Amino acid sequence: MASLDIRSLSFADLQAEIQKLGEKPFRAKQIYQWIWQKSAVSFAQMTDLSLGLRELLEQKFCFQPLVLDKAQSSEDGTVKYAFRLHDKHVVEGVLIPTKNRMTACISCQVGCSLTCKFCATGKLGRARNLTAAEIYDQVAYIRQDAMARYNIPLSNIVYMGMGEPLLNYKPVLESINHITQDLVMSASRITVSTAGIAKMIRQLADDGVRFNLALSLHAATDDKREKIMPINEHNNLKALLEALQYFYHYTQNPITLEYIIFKDFNDSLGDAEALWKFAKQVPCKINIIEYNSIGDGAFAQAEIEKVDAFQRHLEDKGLVVNVRRSRGKDIDAACGQLANKLKDR
Repeated sequence: MASLDIRSLSFADLQAEIQKLGEKPFRAKQIYQWIWQKSAVSFAQMTDLSLGLRELLEQKFCFQPLVLDKAQSSEDGTVKYAFRLHDKHVVEGVLIPTKNRMTACISCQVGCSLTCKFCATGKLGRARNLTAAEIYDQVAYIRQDAMARYNIPLSNIVYMGMGEPLLNYKPVLESINHITQDLVMSASRITVSTAGIAKMIRQLADDGVRFNLALSLHAATDDKREKIMPINEHNNLKALLEALQYFYHYTQNPITLEYIIFKDFNDSLGDAEALWKFAKQVPCKINIIEYNSIGDGAFAQAEIEKVDAFQRHLEDKGLVVNVRRSRGKDIDAACGQLANKLKDR
């Protein structure tokens, strides 16, 4: 049985393989279009290739697509997908329909190694990175399902599911290239969220990326951030701020600062002031995110009055602030909840 996943080949590599088979060069382009523009996951789907060539490809190569294991629908219209990989691991993606957007939230790793205290995924540890094709498959599936369910095209993609994108750097960027070039989605509609790896944020700038960057900040002092995000011990706020400034200088893309607000931890006006002092140093907007329980009782959702006061304090200082209300909480599809139920599989 063939063991080489054809989707692991670059176009140049595919051309070389097709040449070895004695086929004309244009066949490589046909196959590549079937794979990345038409999202084919079998050679049988490539109907403009001869049966003989399809059989030859079947002998030499394979596909390792993810398949839907389960889909759950929330009362607010959010859909969570559990996708099973070829090696039986499971990752999750989410479709988030709102009035103005149809957003896919996708994963880039099986689990996560960063152990943020408020996140269910971090409690799983990291099993492995996803390939560019496995990341792409999530988008292709959710894109198709959005049309089937709502007859509305996918408008946005956020790399905010399971895993840290900048610890799976090359496949993440390869997947974005396929999404922008082959599925023809603007890079301005894609956001990559990181817990904060300073040197890799600088690498994004050096590579001239055009997509949006979001930093999961969640606390604006090193003392508090280290209590909930161990990564801060080696990527402190000074290093992150310098990396964000570097990123903005070379890309001219403002950054999104994500701030999950926890009751009696980071919800005071003093915390808001600390956030302002950090945020004023780089062009950005701030998303305040409601905390979503992962069942361990370590944190609680901040009171609405305190969230409102927090937001007003920042807006009075001239910052752009949005409060993101939770979607899909009833199916554990909200921010920080992905993989909350995978432990029981």
